[in-house]
Amino acid sequence: MLSIVKKGIVKAVPTNILTGFLGAGKTTAINQLLANKPANERWAVLVNEFGQIGVDQSLLNSGDDIRISEIPGGCLCCTRGPQMRVALARLLREAKPDRLLIEPTGLGHPSGIVDLLQGPDFAAAIELRSMICLIDPQVLDDPRVLRHQVFNDQIELADILVLNKTDLCSSEQLEEARLLSNNMFPPKAAVLNTTRGELATEFLDLTSARKARPSISLNPGSTTNYAPGDRDTEEETQKAVPGGAAFWTSELDGSYSYSWQFDPQDCFATDAILGLLDNESEPLRIKAVLRIGHAWISYNRGFSNDREVRESSWRRDSRIEMISDSKLDAETLSLRLHACLTDKKQ
Repeated sequence: MLSIVKKGIVKAVPTNILTGFLGAGKTTAINQLLANKPANERWAVLVNEFGQIGVDQSLLNSGDDIRISEIPGGCLCCTRGPQMRVALARLLREAKPDRLLIEPTGLGHPSGIVDLLQGPDFAAAIELRSMICLIDPQVLDDPRVLRHQVFNDQIELADILVLNKTDLCSSEQLEEARLLSNNMFPPKAAVLNTTRGELATEFLDLTSARKARPSISLNPGSTTNYAPGDRDTEEETQKAVPGGAAFWTSELDGSYSYSWQFDPQDCFATDAILGLLDNESEPLRIKAVLRIGHAWISYNRGFSNDREVRESSWRRDSRIEMISDSKLDAETLSLRLHACLTDKKQ
């Protein structure tokens, strides 16, 4: 990676991952973005297909200021092999793009790509920004898709969900897609409706691991739901730092919410954090996504105190949310949560 930096990459390249299950409209959306990119910028696209011969590259619009690179056959998300590392390094070195778009195959787990981009090989050359998942609401009628782990992982990992092809689906399908999108944890930065992959380029920078989320205007006819903490007041744009979480609290009709956001580098000791969350008796509801070493888990405990812990595809940061019908000692809770962090940052 040092060789890439020395050969011309002097700052991290803004990078977006666009995912979506088979037929969701990823290639069309990328073409829309390419058509509306700033005229003075060079963009690059790294695309993967599951088949052995590449077709998507021929469907994408290239030019002097657009470089397309394709990895056919297998899965780009299988980052243990050298193919993606080599292709990505070559693309960054030769194209020197002002922005990079990555389109994994519709059958690929995007979490492997995120781990690679944020790992030691590429962390200095890549700045991961909004991760976007396109959803065709019509697939929600297919139980095979709903049960497919890749489909669920793509949705879980994304910062922005784009409900695409809304002109082709029924109102019931669209409503089901909206309910699915709005009940995610962590909440999505935005949920958009579109018909042919139209996505304003401003949304590419809605989220970033290194800067606050900007305020932007939506396309006419689009809808969005912003996550708590994304609004533009001084208090709510606070940022987590390694070893120091950002914190928000609110009260509505006698119910209190407490939210902590930890830096992506922070890792929790598994037994310590699960023991703390399991034994908190006052909160009525606890939800969390947590980095445990090099793995990530989600935690969900409802009103009946039944809790679910499972592997998570989320890679942005660790978040904990508690809801209670009485005020909690937030300062003490914060100290106890921070005490569950491991000393070694990953």
